[in-house]
Amino acid sequence: MNNELEVLEPGPLATVQDLGRPGLADIGVGMSGGADRGSLRLANQLVGNEEGAAAVEVTFGGFTARADEDLVVAITGAPCPITVDTRGGALNSAIRVPAGSVLRLGSPKSGMRSYVAVAGGIEVEPVLGSRSTDLLTGLGPPLLRAGTRLPLGAAPATQSSTGTASVPPPPSDEVTLRVLPGPRLDWFEESALETLLTGDYRVTSESNRIGIRLDGPALARVRDESLPNEGIVTGALHVPPSSRPTLFLADHPVIGGYPAIAVVVSADVDKAAQARPGLRLRFVAD
Repeated sequence: MNNELEVLEPGPLATVQDLGRPGLADIGVGMSGGADRGSLRLANQLVGNEEGAAAVEVTFGGFTARADEDLVVAITGAPCPITVDTRGGALNSAIRVPAGSVLRLGSPKSGMRSYVAVAGGIEVEPVLGSRSTDLLTGLGPPLLRAGTRLPLGAAPATQSSTGTASVPPPPSDEVTLRVLPGPRLDWFEESALETLLTGDYRVTSESNRIGIRLDGPALARVRDESLPNEGIVTGALHVPPSSRPTLFLADHPVIGGYPAIAVVVSADVDKAAQARPGLRLRFVAD
């Protein structure tokens, strides 16, 4: 029997994520995958995995798991307290977890999502080429629950890292995101983009892996008719009838009928994925 990791407590939300299902939007399948892809890649690199191996995405900490056999893990992303039984562990480094030991992640002081990579990767059954859970469509493995046993692959021949990666923590008060004009900018008043770039927008509690609802100045439209559904990309800032934007993340739908005033550049989407409720988002032109 292959080695397994037993989930004892999932915390508020824990899912299996890899780099998702690219190239399937034409058949209605979204990308999904890790919301903060940079942190997912780093966690895998630290334990010697391929960077796209499946890992656990933990939202707001509270994740606890037990190893069947000796493991090497790495935790990245939102900086949370880490313990292995009674010993402390360092973020952004390889950590040895002896057989029978319990790995615990506390609540992060900043950021939203932490990533737990295990040497060998998590080998749940792939769906359409990915092991990611898509919250919108239900594709992929179910949400992790107490008692879930995650099968693990064979430890890679590559040695795990012996140091600690230097990574700045997610900001705790304000995040700046670069944006490009959206494909429907002409549906808004001329002042709307300036309002977006100068306004005080904050992340609301109505946020998840699908998107982040924002509170802030209204973005006035000049065209109020319905827009036929069209393709959506990750980072798009769609503006529903509330006139406040929604920023789409990893599990966004593939099409939508609201105009996009702007799009967050791909390199900044990871920062958006770590924005927790109450945090201020500031948009700047790229």
